[in-house]
Amino acid sequence: MLNLERLRTLDALARHGSVSGAAEGLHVTTSAVSQQMAKLEREVGQQLLARNGRGVRLTDAGRLLADHAARILSQVELAQSDLEAQRGQVVGELRLIAFPTAMRGLFPAVLSTLRADHPALRVRSRELEPELGVNAVIRGDADLAVVLDWYNKPLPMPEGLAKAAILDDPVEIAMPEGHPLAGRDAVDLEDFADDEWVAWAEGEFCHEWLLYTLRGKGIEPCIAHRAEEHQTQLALVAAGLGVCVAPRLGRDPIPAGVRAVPLRHRVHRYIYAVWRADADRRPSIRAAVEALQKAGESIGSAASQ
Repeated sequence: MLNLERLRTLDALARHGSVSGAAEGLHVTTSAVSQQMAKLEREVGQQLLARNGRGVRLTDAGRLLADHAARILSQVELAQSDLEAQRGQVVGELRLIAFPTAMRGLFPAVLSTLRADHPALRVRSRELEPELGVNAVIRGDADLAVVLDWYNKPLPMPEGLAKAAILDDPVEIAMPEGHPLAGRDAVDLEDFADDEWVAWAEGEFCHEWLLYTLRGKGIEPCIAHRAEEHQTQLALVAAGLGVCVAPRLGRDPIPAGVRAVPLRHRVHRYIYAVWRADADRRPSIRAAVEALQKAGESIGSAASQ
């Protein structure tokens, strides 16, 4: 009889590609991963791992069993989801992830709603960038992640995920009050071809979007400063150190000395939730999506007034 936890360890190794990565994903030590794999090899009577330099790789037998393990674990998730659905109660633990502005702009209301409406549900949340949030859901390290697409650049999305729209988040350009364009009712991205930009950390999805979008308009942007948090970016703008993209979600209050001007051609982000399709029937997932959509509607209504 194959042990489920050992199959879970093998699946983590296949997903992460290393013992240390699997240990981090499973929240155990590297020694525990190695011990589980040694026991699994004895159970199946075949070598599943082989040395590969300083690391390891899956043997042919290891890859074969890892493929089965992924399907078995998916079926287990589906069985748990069906049992929860039959019981119809929002209970147990729910692990949520959001990127920073969604964590600030959505989660206070969402977590309060879930606590009030479902006191038997234990919710755990943490902040991660969109790509990392998707990976955490795929690996089973989280149950649901709030992520985003830019209007012209979608986030790469693996198979096996379900999704639900939460909010369309319009963006503006934030600039110092003394900027020549600060008095306009609307601006174009091309207007800032010669400005210094305050942007996200290099390699982040939003940073890559900014480069992609400006270069598509024939602009090679001068990225003078990088900061992950929008509030930090706005503080640098207030100091007169550049301009930045300013999404509305989780943005307020705008610091003194900053003017946020809408773009003439609407630029926005699609905010949505993703979870594993095999967990689709879990009442806790349904409750979280409902709370997120309710919070999104409230923000959208306030923005239109």
